[in-house]
Amino acid sequence: QVRLVESGGGLVQAGGSLKLSCAASGSIFNINPMGWYRQAPGKQRELVATITTGGSTNYADSVKGRFTISRDNAKNTVYLQMNSLKPEDAAVYYCNAWVLSSVYWGQGTQVTVSS
Repeated sequence: QVRLVESGGGLVQAGGSLKLSCAASGSIFNINPMGWYRQAPGKQRELVATITTGGSTNYADSVKGRFTISRDNAKNTVYLQMNSLKPEDAAVYYCNAWVLSSVYWGQGTQVTVSS
C-alpha cells in the first residue's frame, strides 16, 4: 500500500500563487509516475500535471506556463507550484501515484481562488 498526503492548499486571490506538496509513504518502491489531478464542483476529475522519476513532465494545456510540477525522489515527494492563479483553477487537487499497475490517490486539498 501507498499513502499519499497532500498539503498546501488554501485561499488565494486571482493572480496569486500556491505551492502544493504530496508526500508518499508505505510500499513506495518504484513509484512512477506521480502527478496532480483536480476536480471542480460538478465537473470530472482532470489531469493537471505528471512527472516521471526521470523528470519528464506533462501538463494540461490550461496550466502550461503557469504551473510547474517537480519531484524530490529522495523524499518521495511531488510538488505543484501554481502561479498566476485564475478563478477557474479553483478545485480539490488530488495527488496521484502509480506503482506498477496500481494507482493511488491522496485525500485531496482544496484550492480556492477569489476574483
